[in-house]
Amino acid sequence: MCGAPCWVSLMARDLGAALDFYGAVMGWTFRPGSLGEEFRVALADGAPVAGIGALAPSLQVAVAWTPYFAVEDADVTAARIRERGATVAVGPVALQKGRGALAADRDGAVFGIWQGPLVTNWEAWRDRAPAWTRLHTRDAFDAAIFYGEVLDWASRRPGCCEVRYEHDEVLLSHCGHIVARLSSGAVEAAPDPGLRPYWHTHFTVEDPHSHTDRARAHGATVLAEGTSATGPWVRLSDPDGATFTLSANG
Repeated sequence: MCGAPCWVSLMARDLGAALDFYGAVMGWTFRPGSLGEEFRVALADGAPVAGIGALAPSLQVAVAWTPYFAVEDADVTAARIRERGATVAVGPVALQKGRGALAADRDGAVFGIWQGPLVTNWEAWRDRAPAWTRLHTRDAFDAAIFYGEVLDWASRRPGCCEVRYEHDEVLLSHCGHIVARLSSGAVEAAPDPGLRPYWHTHFTVEDPHSHTDRARAHGATVLAEGTSATGPWVRLSDPDGATFTLSANG
């Protein structure tokens, strides 16, 4: 599973408000995590889906959903990130049973790395695909090379991810499952943060529109909507400004 997306996490300015919002919109319940009092694990039908934590008041950063990628050695991966002109903003630091770091690629898209045991029943999380992630970037091919070198994609090592190109996108797969997509078109210097390179989380649900109605009722903003090959999708901004997309799970 080296290099595969293994988790998504949100650091919110108001933890209680975030739990209320996602509980109402997604139907999630929450349990304490192993990272302290200010962190919760979101559960869907008893299975872990995502993490939500409290953002330290001193950190002046945008609230956003962030994907984490499994690595064998966080220090080695952090060194690879720096060697290729990207940034390690936090860590690697020891966190309970593992070590993690927060980084940004050469175009500024933020992502995390995690070394150590994954969430309980991670394989079920992957197979159920409650969440997947897409990189909106300047050049998907160039980004795939960067992440491939950093995370050992397409290395032919046992358990590592495979990469293929399809319809102007880079598709990342693990054990036959598409776990991430990389798309070109973002503009590094765009004044609109939604047009700059970033990783964007999609949550799969039965009916995106019914969830959207609940999201609106709890203070979310609809940013865009449409239909893909798998069905309807709706892109939202939660009351704290974190964006995510609800996609049909067809």
